[in-house]
Amino acid sequence: MNEMKIEITIPVLDEEETLKTQIEKIDAFLNASNNLRDNTKLIIVDNGSTDRTQEIAIALAANLKRVEYLRLEERGVGRALKASWQNSSADIVGYMDLDLATDLKHLEPVLELLKKDKSDIVTGSRLLKTSKAIGRGPIRTITSKSLNKILDIRFGVSFSDGMCGFKFLKQSLVESLISAGAVSDGWFFATEILIVGEALNYRAADVPVEWTDDPNSKVKIVKLSLEYLKAMKKLKHNLNRLKEKNVD
Repeated sequence: MNEMKIEITIPVLDEEETLKTQIEKIDAFLNASNNLRDNTKLIIVDNGSTDRTQEIAIALAANLKRVEYLRLEERGVGRALKASWQNSSADIVGYMDLDLATDLKHLEPVLELLKKDKSDIVTGSRLLKTSKAIGRGPIRTITSKSLNKILDIRFGVSFSDGMCGFKFLKQSLVESLISAGAVSDGWFFATEILIVGEALNYRAADVPVEWTDDPNSKVKIVKLSLEYLKAMKKLKHNLNRLKEKNVD
């Protein structure tokens, strides 16, 4: 049986300072893995960077055989993931944040759940009892828990941490997830695939991870929270339409 092909998308925006170091770190980790060395690609998706990100990414793609580069002129993590995943020929797709906050040691066990058909979607969680979050400040912790509580109230979700930037799924499910309502162009898209996946009865695994906060994170908590709340309202409408369609 041929080894399943895997593609990991790394969305980037103005990351000239860390892009080369972080991509080379992931590449070295994959090269050291017997299970991931020969069947895993890294897709750098650039959301309209205006610094040297494009130049650096092109050089990485030229020098590292597993690295590919995709340039988009519009911003948005969801836009980046959709552009990458919808055009993928891999069996498994997913994404990680460039800061590598989630320890790379979790890659192999998470991907095994999909390879062995034990799950359809797998997401990392910083909020389970056996999870380990290092250096996370109280404001980010409270905000994250609050948003996840809202998700539970509004959608009755079973996962614990919709915002963790460590998610993988079967590529064959991507189009059905988007058609059923996972359409956000922003950060919320990665949470939408979990919510919509549960609505479609896909099997989702919530996996504890070791996560280290990046003190230089560019995430703006208030702006992101407002984006999430707005996207939740739109998704609720989309899922209601899906239910009505299924009833008909």
